Amino acid sequence: MSALPQATPELILLRSEANGVATLTLNRPAQRNALSTALMAALQAELDAIANDRTVRVVIIAANGPAFSGGHDLKEMRANPGREFQEALFAQCGKLMMSIVRLPQPVIAKIHAPAAAAGCQLVATCDLAVTVDTATFSTPGVNIGLFCSTPMVALTRAAPRKAAMEMLLTGEVIDAAHAVKIGLVNRIAPAAGLDAAVTDLVKPLLAKSPRILRIGKEAFYRQIEMDLAEAYAYAGRVMVENMMISDTQSGIDAFIAKRPPQWTES
Repeated sequence: MSALPQATPELILLRSEANGVATLTLNRPAQRNALSTALMAALQAELDAIANDRTVRVVIIAANGPAFSGGHDLKEMRANPGREFQEALFAQCGKLMMSIVRLPQPVIAKIHAPAAAAGCQLVATCDLAVTVDTATFSTPGVNIGLFCSTPMVALTRAAPRKAAMEMLLTGEVIDAAHAVKIGLVNRIAPAAGLDAAVTDLVKPLLAKSPRILRIGKEAFYRQIEMDLAEAYAYAGRVMVENMMISDTQSGIDAFIAKRPPQWTES
């Protein structure tokens, strides 16, 4: 992965790209990367572009500064207290989170510092997550009278019910080790090893057929919302269609012949 471009005050979101990996870096360090309407719009625009870019195989969401993200921009919210702004804000946030889920490429959160409220929601929404051992996670809205209802949607789909409920009701901070334990993040590393840990997770993804990963990601999120019988019926249909793909056929042939597969479909 190439070095990130130098941060400049006017760029609230940075993008770098190398070897099929696009890194989107939240760049509002002075505001603890609060998800303002402008930052969410910038992130949405990049995700929309990446969705149609077959040269991008994996997306990493990272951040600069003392926090991964402190959540929504409360100053912006209080400066615009009307219902119309609040409705537009949370609709924008929901669309952004759904865009991550629906993005054809795997999305990895690279967490170097605390993630709170909507920042924790962003972590929970990403397909995979790697954190430093000093990062913390929380949904502290209850402490200020604003229950983390939208972060709850992602958190309850990433963590067990009682673990999520404890975070939401108490607003208390959990450490990185506990976040791994409850499944909020996948891997933990010391600060000096974060880049290497992310690379270790990216490598096997780049070795897979991009088309098969797209099929699998879409199927994962669709079936998880179904009841058991419906999920098996749907997954069976996906498997049948999957078997018709040339990468699948050549991959099976390579496995039988005990040779590495050669993927041809982007």
